Amino acid sequence: MAERNQAAHVVLLPSPGVGHLIPFVELAKRLVIHHNLTATIITFSDFSTSKAQRSILSSLPFGVSYVSLPSVPIDDLLTEGNNASFRLSLIMPHYVPSIRHLLLNLHKTTPIAAYVIDLFGGDIVSIANDLCIPKYLFFTSNFFFLAFQHHSITLSGISEKLELPGCFPLGRDTLSLYLGEETSSLNAKLARTQEVVDGILVNSFETLEEGYSQLAKDRKIPVWLVGPLTRVGSGSDFKKDAIFTWLDQQPIGSVLFVSFGSGGTLSFEQTQELALGLEMSKQRFLWVLHPPFDADGKLVTTWVSQTHVLTHGAIGGFLSHCGWNSTLESIVCGVPMIAWPLYAEQPINAEMLVKGVKVALRPIVGEDGVMRKEAVANVVKELMEGEGGKEVRNRIRVMMKEAAKAMEQEGPSSKSLANIANLWKMTKLD
Repeated sequence: MAERNQAAHVVLLPSPGVGHLIPFVELAKRLVIHHNLTATIITFSDFSTSKAQRSILSSLPFGVSYVSLPSVPIDDLLTEGNNASFRLSLIMPHYVPSIRHLLLNLHKTTPIAAYVIDLFGGDIVSIANDLCIPKYLFFTSNFFFLAFQHHSITLSGISEKLELPGCFPLGRDTLSLYLGEETSSLNAKLARTQEVVDGILVNSFETLEEGYSQLAKDRKIPVWLVGPLTRVGSGSDFKKDAIFTWLDQQPIGSVLFVSFGSGGTLSFEQTQELALGLEMSKQRFLWVLHPPFDADGKLVTTWVSQTHVLTHGAIGGFLSHCGWNSTLESIVCGVPMIAWPLYAEQPINAEMLVKGVKVALRPIVGEDGVMRKEAVANVVKELMEGEGGKEVRNRIRVMMKEAAKAMEQEGPSSKSLANIANLWKMTKLD
């Protein structure tokens, strides 16, 4: 039995990638700072070279540590033909022996009160079972997508629409992206992970999830909304950077921030159309891509802190790939969006933001799948100057306030996390 005066210890395993690491770090920090737990984050030495990841891990508070798994031969799995989610599902099983060895050693030194994985960690659940460690899923996207994934395994084909209880409908075009043979197989595997854990934490909040109350009560496993867990902070430390010097010179709310996340890429044709559309819109922009730049726009090739950009007063809109971290950061900062989804859950996130929460606009896509310059220019002008932009701007200000309320001491997300932390503390004493 662990010493009673020793803090309960939680081990967290995000799958590779900065986008997965960030919410896990924020969860660990909150557990340690607000609930007096200790936390160890498991990272992957094969994926630890980015400046962003080094920055995140170098700023962990006392009580949060990390340990890196040794390299394993996975080069043959990193082929361009596989989508990112499918690659992760192939990669994670190769780390099972290393994770087993690490967890066994950690558990001997400091008994583990809870083991927290993400959706791609299903292959590692058996290790926790062998060690009799309670295991939990931290879903770093929204509850709506979690529910959709759970429900999708029962779909026999592509229907005209799917409408989950209390939620906005998904149309055929969006559904078709998730019901192909490879994607359906992956969704089935990931959905099974939801069924083999002792509870699910979701990085979202109740006001954002209109179907949560109806859908969550039907689950056999408890689901808690504990977000938004984001890295949003002041931009004061970055004022000497050329990016922020340029932003300081722009009028309030006049700049469109364009970024497709750490893993988002466009085709050459689409990049051209986006560039021409931004030029046609006559709006100022900050685009994280490649040089050159001119007086009305700046292109960034180096790593930039997205959260510090979004908190800058000059930013009036965010053209985003709709990754969930970016979405939450935009909501917390009160910045309306243009939805430009690329892969994984992003198309469903985009539907949620445009149709459900109504904090984003979306450009018209051509029959060939390319968003032409005219469509880009129109949606950018509408967001920055039009009536549609005013509507989503007003709406996101409401959601910004709701996000802040959720994370107040007596807010629903904070209360949920407090209940989970207390549960883990009791587990430690058993």
